[in-house]
Amino acid sequence: MTRPDPVTELADRLDDFVAAAVHPDEIAALLESDGLTDDLIRERYGADSSFALAEQLYTRVPRRHPEPRPAADPWRVGLLPCLLRGIVFALPGFGYVLAAPLLGPSATLPLLTAALFGWAWNQGVSHRAYTWLGLGDKRAARDTLLRGGATGAVLGTVTAAPFASTPLLFAAAAQSCYLAAATALLVLGRERALLTALLPLTAGATVTLVHPIPVAARVGVLTLSLTSVVTLALLDVLSRGQACRRAARVGAAAPRERGQARPTPTAPPLAGSLPYALFALASGALVVHTALDDVRTAAALTLSMGPAEYLLYRFRSATRTTLRSATTPRAFRRRTTHHIALTLTTYLATLLALTSTLTLATPDPTLLILGTVIWTGLLLQSFGAVTGPALVCTAAALAQPFADTATVHVLAAIAQLTLVRIHLGRATAHR
Repeated sequence: MTRPDPVTELADRLDDFVAAAVHPDEIAALLESDGLTDDLIRERYGADSSFALAEQLYTRVPRRHPEPRPAADPWRVGLLPCLLRGIVFALPGFGYVLAAPLLGPSATLPLLTAALFGWAWNQGVSHRAYTWLGLGDKRAARDTLLRGGATGAVLGTVTAAPFASTPLLFAAAAQSCYLAAATALLVLGRERALLTALLPLTAGATVTLVHPIPVAARVGVLTLSLTSVVTLALLDVLSRGQACRRAARVGAAAPRERGQARPTPTAPPLAGSLPYALFALASGALVVHTALDDVRTAAALTLSMGPAEYLLYRFRSATRTTLRSATTPRAFRRRTTHHIALTLTTYLATLLALTSTLTLATPDPTLLILGTVIWTGLLLQSFGAVTGPALVCTAAALAQPFADTATVHVLAAIAQLTLVRIHLGRATAHR
């Protein structure tokens, strides 16, 4: 029986390393690190030295440079956390169920005014906080949430003041405080804490739908949930903010001792958050207009924001894969268009199912067109291309009271889909 060639055996054993080597010296270094001296190499392999053996191995094994392992996909998230966010978006609606008998019909205008302002303001605040988090400055993000939230609560109350009596002004202030606190908890990933704080509100409203409860109980449940949400937000922002400040002081001292400069993130420009606030205001106005016709339809839209967020992540994950696999710009555009169509269709099917469940009727097709406007706006916003959808939704919101709603929604949907096609058809937008 013929004994295998020792050099061939060694080449097979070191195949992956030798194939990826760019020079024989790399192989020689490996041989020496394995303890193969020149004497052992002459005895076992018949070569004069580690460098001679490395040359033989380098010649025998074809070059192969394996693709680097792709980094973890940052867009791969679970469905449950997104559904949870959709639920906590919708649960505050139970507060209006409890408070309606206490406030009366005159509460609609001041509360809607404060709510629209709060949605816009807190969207701008959350964008700025997320920007700080992206820069790695958690302390600045929490300071933004604290100061921006407090300012927004005051300004939200002020916007309602011209339309509100004293009791209604307190209601507008409570609503503004809730919006600020909930924004902070959501930005910091505290959805479960927010859900827990809203459980008394949910239970109270559910009981009310079956049997009326006393005024004192309504006020108590509303106060308990509001106090819980605000307290949780303050504790989360202040306690962790103090920890961040202590860490910052320690980090600032260490470089000075080493004589090194400490890099400081540049503050994101305030103007960068304005389109996000405008988009929130305009899309909120579109939803409010729908809510005035049927509040259950607006509830379905709100609940659908959870699945919408999940589908946005799925789209980003799919296009990330497409970037690696598509070989031509045309192939990339074709696959991206397929992903857009698939995720948008899935979202509209989800919205249709939610609306049918809540209204026990077939939804008006106009709702699905509005869903297209909102989802494509969120899609563009997730890529930072928010100015276009902000302007489109603002134009639609301004035209809605004076024109046919279906026509306004169709034109806005066409404009949004055109923006999606133009912006997301380019591979550079996804990098």
